[in-house]
Amino acid sequence: MKTADLTILIQKDPESGMYVGQIEEFPAAISQGKTIEELKTNLIDALKLLLNVQKEELHKSYGQIKVLKRKLQFI
Repeated sequence: MKTADLTILIQKDPESGMYVGQIEEFPAAISQGKTIEELKTNLIDALKLLLNVQKEELHKSYGQIKVLKRKLQFI
């Protein structure tokens, strides 16, 4: 499986001490963690959830319309 390099924007919340971040390329993917590593794991989960929701909504919008599907390789 190929991987993609994504950029995360991270801030440390001064009140809670938690790291809060989002994926620059997918701004709706937002999460937090006690450590930067935990934040990264949580952001991956958030991105997977976001992509699944978007996929479901896309399929609903097409309804019964016949469409072609093709794989797209992205470098």
